[in-house]
Amino acid sequence: MSLRRSIPFPRVTALLCALTASVATAQTKPHVAPVKDVTDTYFGVAVTDPYRYMEDMKDPEVVAWMKAQADYTRVVIDRIPQRAVLLSEIQKYGDAAPSRTFGIQVNGNHIYYYKRLASENIPKLYGRKGIGGKERLLVDPEAMKGPENQHYAIDWFSPSPDNKYVAYGLSLGGSEQSVLHVKNVATGKETGDLIDRANFGPPGWTSDNRLLYNRLQKLAPDAPPAEKYVNSRVYLHPLGSDPEKDVAILGPGVAPGVTIDPASIPSAATIPGSRHAVGVVANGVEREQTIYVATIESLAAGKPDWKKVVDPSDDVTDLTLIGDDLYLLSHKGASRFKVLKLDLKEPDLAKASMVVPPSESVVTGLAAAKDALYVRRMNGSTSDLLRVPYTADAKPVAVTLPFDADIPALAADARVQGVIYEAGAWTRYGGFYSYDPRTSRITDTGLQPQGPYDNLDELVATEVKVPSRDGTLVPLSIVYRKGLKLDGANPTILYGYGAYGISQTPVYRPTFLPWFRRGGILAFAHVRGGGEYGQDWYKGGYKATKPNTWKDAIACTEWLIANRYTATPRLAIMGGSAGGILVGRSITERPDLFGAANDMVPVSDSLRVELSASGVPNIPEFGSVKTEEGFKALYAMSSYHHVKDGTAYPATLVTTGINDPRVDAWEAGKMVARLQAASTSGKPVLLRVDYDAGHGIGSTKKQAYEQLADVFAFLFWQFGVRGF
Repeated sequence: MSLRRSIPFPRVTALLCALTASVATAQTKPHVAPVKDVTDTYFGVAVTDPYRYMEDMKDPEVVAWMKAQADYTRVVIDRIPQRAVLLSEIQKYGDAAPSRTFGIQVNGNHIYYYKRLASENIPKLYGRKGIGGKERLLVDPEAMKGPENQHYAIDWFSPSPDNKYVAYGLSLGGSEQSVLHVKNVATGKETGDLIDRANFGPPGWTSDNRLLYNRLQKLAPDAPPAEKYVNSRVYLHPLGSDPEKDVAILGPGVAPGVTIDPASIPSAATIPGSRHAVGVVANGVEREQTIYVATIESLAAGKPDWKKVVDPSDDVTDLTLIGDDLYLLSHKGASRFKVLKLDLKEPDLAKASMVVPPSESVVTGLAAAKDALYVRRMNGSTSDLLRVPYTADAKPVAVTLPFDADIPALAADARVQGVIYEAGAWTRYGGFYSYDPRTSRITDTGLQPQGPYDNLDELVATEVKVPSRDGTLVPLSIVYRKGLKLDGANPTILYGYGAYGISQTPVYRPTFLPWFRRGGILAFAHVRGGGEYGQDWYKGGYKATKPNTWKDAIACTEWLIANRYTATPRLAIMGGSAGGILVGRSITERPDLFGAANDMVPVSDSLRVELSASGVPNIPEFGSVKTEEGFKALYAMSSYHHVKDGTAYPATLVTTGINDPRVDAWEAGKMVARLQAASTSGKPVLLRVDYDAGHGIGSTKKQAYEQLADVFAFLFWQFGVRGF
């Protein structure tokens, strides 16, 4: 079990042709947004913002403009020939496997996971006793009726140590505004515990089944959006009690002698068999953590005696606990990370022992089982799995994998032998495998049944390294059908992200087969700002060095053209969220290089992000306009401010969800308005708005399929592919 809690800002991960002139002219052109210039001066630099008013998403004028744009986009895309055919194919390939499973947790002798049947629209929560045990449906959001045109989704879950209860977060319309619920696992009945503002889940549990949960402060109706994630605290909640009377145990101004910044995000947890409670404090999205420990006795009394054992300067980004030993993932003096063991009986980090030394591989995760610590490492597009016994001076031993695979997740428990891990590849969906140390056997758990399109021979993945503008070699992964001719005419998507140290690891989805089977290429640019080569690679595309992110993407684009994979008229750049910086700045710096762009839930106006709800937690990643250095970096990465009038921009499809809690929908709106006003190419700039979605997390299968069909149809149309 890892003690690291999710923070809903970085990535989501999201991966999700010519119309006849008569069709194009049959529709009213998109409504022109009025210009209402506002000028700000930052450190002597005047910056004009023509669409500042769009930041008020309740303004009737803004609401009407967004709706008109959405309606226009819907009409245009629906009239693209074969759009319906694409959707039908996506459904066929996507629903061919009986079910899709993810998010597995091991909890004593039980396992829990999300699963969506092919016939269902949204994942549900299941549990079973042991891998071979009888499956039980625990939470079914599809059976819950929300307000008109809005659906429920599960945001997170956390079972109690004795498997008697499971806590879960439920939200509406992809908003991720979690309300904490608790169910009795045996009876399937709700306990009646309901706690709103529980966005930073999942919670921890004590051995006597009290919840350790983070709760956001209650805001006044007129509070600025940037106050939303400030002053959150960890509370101790006895089941059946009034949450308004819960005692805060960690957070700003809570514990004597513990100083926590109001912008920080605290969490707490215990591990069965350990005498210690652990408190983790994150400075927003910053990876480096502050770690506190307290005795179980003090926690039980509601007054934990927190003692700091790790400071952000120690460069620790992940941890797991077993007994008195705290295992830490750190990049201190080790860009590709190392694993340390800290004895909590004498918690002096200077005396911590090294159990996995730094190497050429990047250490990406830890999981503590009863028998050993399991460590995953990344080696380019594949991973390895190490087993480190708890005995003194034990050496890491590699666990043999069933195929060359990436390992995106581990699941283990301090009371259970072995580990369950997920494995997949660029051309293989993969599944979940268990390792039994008593027999050294790897077994397919069967939790992810294989569909007829999950492991096809027709696809191939190629790995190359491309010199960027400063000579740095950038990894580029290219996936396409075997036998494809490199004649410079292939429809191609270059996908990139480049933020938060998140790596673009191998992923394959059968829903992309309509793209591949029409000669399409999917290329992943592993740009700086990601974590593919560890901390140095991450910091190479961070704040002042952020231009490397889109310049790496441009270099990969030029390489694909030079090597005749494609050509500008049939090449699109794609990315989302923080990857919107990569997309937006690529097309504003080199508009001549791309035939199209798909900018999903994008960060577009970096200068104004700080004032949004998720702005304060993101300052550690992008910087602040309150400093001159921060302003310069943010201005350089702000796509919106680099759109130039009279420029021929590529065809662009921008997507957003109206309930997005991570990147406000006005960012997409402002970018579209600016591109529509500035572009002279005559190519469409469309805004796709989903009014029952947010950042894509919590969206239904139908929503995902519809959006993918829209993107493929838009690109095939713009690329002039026959039939579109």
